[in-house]
Amino acid sequence: MKYKRILLKLSGEALMGAQQYGINPEVLQNYAQEIKTVAEMGAEIAIVIGGGNIFRGISGAATGIDRVQGDYMGMLATIINSMALQSALEKIGVHTRLQTAIRMEQVAEPFIKRRAERHLEKGRVVIFGAGTGNPYFTTDTAATLRAIEINAEVILKGTRVDGIYNADPEKDETAVKFNSLSFDEVYEKGLKVMDMTAFTLSQENKLPIIVFDMNKAGNLKKIIEGEEIGTLVKI
Repeated sequence: MKYKRILLKLSGEALMGAQQYGINPEVLQNYAQEIKTVAEMGAEIAIVIGGGNIFRGISGAATGIDRVQGDYMGMLATIINSMALQSALEKIGVHTRLQTAIRMEQVAEPFIKRRAERHLEKGRVVIFGAGTGNPYFTTDTAATLRAIEINAEVILKGTRVDGIYNADPEKDETAVKFNSLSFDEVYEKGLKVMDMTAFTLSQENKLPIIVFDMNKAGNLKKIIEGEEIGTLVKI
């Protein structure tokens, strides 16, 4: 096993599947099964999920909602997704803990670094909800911050495409995939991996990022085992 402790970043949009909105039960179950397989290998897994399938603060601001209020609404959307994933995981026998950056004791524990690490050591999957708890920060930044705090070895960004390309592969058939890149190369080529705050935080802390297709069965397991899946961004 190449990676013992990972931070898995999932987009809220990925949970929609072919739907226009909300959570697709089939996608949720597939993700839970992929995570269970890796957990049974002994990997320590922390997860951050976006909330874009329910609400996005930035798009809310465009419709007249106050940006700060909109961002908090987006954080609550991530809680809904986190609870759904927690339920799906526990249904198939995976022990989980949900920690949130906004206190809501009836639903989840508050985020406490030492407690999160203890859960991971005990083999529990830890889901971090509500982003960083602050407006103006994305769930990409939250994922990077939590990964650094729990000493994860890598951030695995599960998307709908199988890596980083020089153009959008869903729109451009001639798009070329990169197998690996340095942080500097990503800057130079103007590639979009994460938002700039998250990306800079990863670079400063020498935390590698792997962008991969989460919807392809077995990909997560292959990465943990050391196979070159997706695109690796490293120092």
